[in-house]
Amino acid sequence: MPLGGLVPFARMAAVAHAATRAAGFVARASSAASTVVKGSRLIDIMDKTVVDDVFGHALKKQTGVSLKYMLDFGANPIERQLILSAQFLHKELPVRLAHRVAELENLPYGLSAKSSILKVRDWYVESFKELRTFPTIKDLGDEIKFTELLRSIYRRHANVVPVMAQGVAELRRELVKHNSLTELPEIHQFMDGFYLSRIGIRILIGQHIALHEPPKSNHIGLICTKCSPVQVAQDAINDARSICLREYGASPEVTVYGDPKFAFPYVPSHLHHMVFELVKNSLRAMQDKYEDDDVEPPPIRLVVAEGGEDVTIKVSDEGGGIPRSGMPSIWTYLYSTAKQPVEVEALDPAAEGGGPVVLAGYGYGLPISRLYARYFGGDLQIISMEGYGTDAYLHLNRLGNSQEPLPWAAVRCLAGRLGRAARGAEQGAGCQALGCRHVQGGWNEWVQRWACAQWCWRAAGVSGAGAWQWRMASKRAVGGAAVVTQRYTHAGDGMWGECISMHAWGGG
Repeated sequence: MPLGGLVPFARMAAVAHAATRAAGFVARASSAASTVVKGSRLIDIMDKTVVDDVFGHALKKQTGVSLKYMLDFGANPIERQLILSAQFLHKELPVRLAHRVAELENLPYGLSAKSSILKVRDWYVESFKELRTFPTIKDLGDEIKFTELLRSIYRRHANVVPVMAQGVAELRRELVKHNSLTELPEIHQFMDGFYLSRIGIRILIGQHIALHEPPKSNHIGLICTKCSPVQVAQDAINDARSICLREYGASPEVTVYGDPKFAFPYVPSHLHHMVFELVKNSLRAMQDKYEDDDVEPPPIRLVVAEGGEDVTIKVSDEGGGIPRSGMPSIWTYLYSTAKQPVEVEALDPAAEGGGPVVLAGYGYGLPISRLYARYFGGDLQIISMEGYGTDAYLHLNRLGNSQEPLPWAAVRCLAGRLGRAARGAEQGAGCQALGCRHVQGGWNEWVQRWACAQWCWRAAGVSGAGAWQWRMASKRAVGGAAVVTQRYTHAGDGMWGECISMHAWGGG
């Protein structure tokens, strides 16, 4: 019986049909990409030992931390604590970077071949190599040099979000041009995992760097121990209204309800960004609805509620709401109501300051805000009444004991020819870069096997499923995940494929 439970045959058929439709576009996109970007795979541009090292680390388990742990650990940043922090990052960051490189190498629909995606991948590989070649950290002198390396990596990755957005926007334009698939669950799933991982990487690096900065009142690194949600919300409101005034020449009022003296430990830059996005969306909706009316628009209401487990911020507007059919789209990375995306060249790498880049026009505001809330155990929910308005509920975990929600990743695929060891080794190295990819969440085992086989076939240059035979070679538990080795043989042609993946079985 499938480990994720039974899935109706009709659903499996629909999945297969959708994948078949996508296959034609994948082939066209891959072919087009190969004519533009030659030798773009890692194995084509990197030494094999580096590629093996990357994918070897991608098989390793990531280690999560909590807000409470970072508070306790950084409360007294003595020499020993700083060295221990540097030693942890020296070991952990290559694993996290490798997981992301493996995914960037294996994106469907030809996305991996986009120049913007290749640029991001190369940033991650460069940082991986620098961390791997840095010597063992033994004393404070080593720790200081390592911190300088972290500063360099932090600056290098400052514009990852908008550069990735350009690659996805290019894919979206191609899909529209070819009248192909408009809903890309694999892309959205990847983006969620990628950006969630990026949040974690930047928090870990930023926290360590901040411990070297001059002490700030009520701060432990990036974390403010007495963060006032009312005060941060007011600052975010002022920034959002300033943009609204510049765009429309007017801005609705925003009324704040809550105790300004209430405070709890949180990262102010994260909170500012989330509230800013919610208020900005409400201001735009209100201004669009009441722009031609003679009456004054009613004020937007922001309420801060202090609970035992959560601090909840509610943003309510009367901007007309969102149609029920459009609600799922607000969480995708291909949806936006803004007119024009920002240009990457206009962004200052130093402007991010620990928080995310504002991406008007790319449709990233809500999904990334939800990831920032979920990173520390919170959430973001949107409830809308079409014809009236929208309520946004931002839940923040005030206990701080939630572990990082580290994303899942599929990591390696090998392919070659039986009985031809030399060619098999060469082909296998190339296919590590081409890779295979499972589908996560709500899919049964059959679909996972099928999806992996598709990628192995493409990697090996073979199409068609008829002559392939599948078997599970091994499965072993690693923490809360399973490492599964799946092997394929092709009758008559001597082709073989092997996919090694790490993923959680829960729910699929």
